[in-house]
Amino acid sequence: MAFDFKKEYKALYSPTAKPYIVDVPMMPFVMVDGKGNPNTSSAYQNAVGALYGISYAIKMSKMSGDAPAGYFDFVVPPLEGLWWNEDDGVITDLSDKDSFCWTSMIRLPDFATPKVFENMKTVVAKKKPELDLSSARLVKFEEGLCAQILHIGSYDDEPKSTAALEKFIVELGYFTDFSENRHHHEIYLSDPRKTATEKLKTMIRYPIRKKQ
Repeated sequence: MAFDFKKEYKALYSPTAKPYIVDVPMMPFVMVDGKGNPNTSSAYQNAVGALYGISYAIKMSKMSGDAPAGYFDFVVPPLEGLWWNEDDGVITDLSDKDSFCWTSMIRLPDFATPKVFENMKTVVAKKKPELDLSSARLVKFEEGLCAQILHIGSYDDEPKSTAALEKFIVELGYFTDFSENRHHHEIYLSDPRKTATEKLKTMIRYPIRKKQ
């Protein structure tokens, strides 16, 4: 059976409508940075293509007969995104999508070393020359203490869920801790191409810190 990160790390990938706190460990990700409206930006579409291309190349590397050391079959984890506003950091106006800054990313298994990563970029570049892979990078990312909640429905309706999350954070004696390296984080648990808008499931994660 392929290793499924969502099932093995349920605290990280199985949120509920009731918010809760989680300590997110360091994990390897393939990441691409960009700016602009994700609904219309060609850069965002390229980023998503690059992320999935590299992730599936690593998964399927066993087929070449030259699997990396420590290889195990795995289910490619869901797409994730860090979101912020270039001017004031935290996004407060979801309608102004042209001002969004983002990092799109997908978790990778630990055997995806820098050498494996670069080799797979070369493989994808040959198979999909239309993709720009130049900005795709391998990053060890640690979020630390966070609070998260499940949002069901349109992405534009997220304020109702973030309001509940913020209320929970304050009531437990914490602060949101947005910074240059800690952002509004979303994990897309549904495929928007196959799921009705009102049934979309998105995990929203906020970095937090304890009140002094």
